[in-house]
Amino acid sequence: MRISAIAIIVLALVSLSQSGCDLQAKGESETESHEESASHEHKIVVTSPVRKTVISTQKYVCQIHSCQHIEVRALEGGYLEEIHVKEGQTVKKGDPMFKILPTIYQAKLDSENAEAERIQIEFNNAKTLSDKGIVSPQQLALKRAELTKAQARVKLARTELNFMELKAPFDGIVDRQHYQLGSLIDEGDVLTTFSDNSVVWVYFNVPEARYLEYKAELNRQMAGDPHADLQIELELANGKIFPQPGKIGAIEADFNNTTGNIAFRADFPNPDGLLRNGQTGTILIHRSLEDAVVIPQRATFPILARRYAFVIGDDNVVHQRDITIQTEQDDIFVIEEGLDEEDKIVLEGIRQVRDGDTKEEYEFQSPAEVLAHLKHHAE
Repeated sequence: MRISAIAIIVLALVSLSQSGCDLQAKGESETESHEESASHEHKIVVTSPVRKTVISTQKYVCQIHSCQHIEVRALEGGYLEEIHVKEGQTVKKGDPMFKILPTIYQAKLDSENAEAERIQIEFNNAKTLSDKGIVSPQQLALKRAELTKAQARVKLARTELNFMELKAPFDGIVDRQHYQLGSLIDEGDVLTTFSDNSVVWVYFNVPEARYLEYKAELNRQMAGDPHADLQIELELANGKIFPQPGKIGAIEADFNNTTGNIAFRADFPNPDGLLRNGQTGTILIHRSLEDAVVIPQRATFPILARRYAFVIGDDNVVHQRDITIQTEQDDIFVIEEGLDEEDKIVLEGIRQVRDGDTKEEYEFQSPAEVLAHLKHHAE
């Protein structure tokens, strides 16, 4: 019995010794795991905003129109007797385009010419008799009035006859023809459409805030300010830039109360005829922002509809700061309010800091170095 009790005591001591070893091993394992986790944390990198000149680009979907685009309509009815143009043909001002059978109007002109000639003979006779004192001056005046009226009727008949031949009102391009030779045309029928594409008008809608900016820039340009710089480009449907620069030609009078936008018109010279009425594209408006405060986009984070950045103060305390973005370009934000070039902002390790934290150890990178490598680094 005594030997059994001693054996039990020995076994208990061995068990306690093994438990102690297991606890020590577990503690060492947890310490190593914590050190390994800490070694995998990103180091905190800090930079500062920088002031520089930035080219701000805004894009707007647009529609292209010819500076002159009309419907060619028949002024009188009749049979389409002649077609002098082809679809897609370029014609000059005054060139004949269509002719409608003029039988009735030609006969009317011949009749009025004959009547005018008859009255002219009567007037000549009356004048001869008036010179001899046989016809009174009043009778001669009546014959002169009849002659004037007959000549006016001749002009009217000639004008109506000219309505039967349609000529190009300006230099342009003929569109699709809606009637073929011999078709019966009614007064007012559209024979084709006709476009002058030497200059195109490009329409696009601008929000009210942008309108105020562009209007101020246009006023500076009109005043001769050498620092005013508003450049207009047109991006075509294939992604290429139209080679001719544009300018703002007009701004509509009223805002659209539903959308809050106002329509702008940019004018582009089109010497090669590349642009046609009805095309679409994208207007690019470039503005030079002088002395703008710039930061990398990845130095910010969103909360709901706002943007924030972590700023480290002189006391090394982290503060979450609300910022207002004026515009964005590539990998940068142009800051309107909230940051200045003297601030230190967290660039890398944003997830490792919280508002109110104290961070004494961090790496500072100069803004020039950060901006030079924006496209090669991301958190």
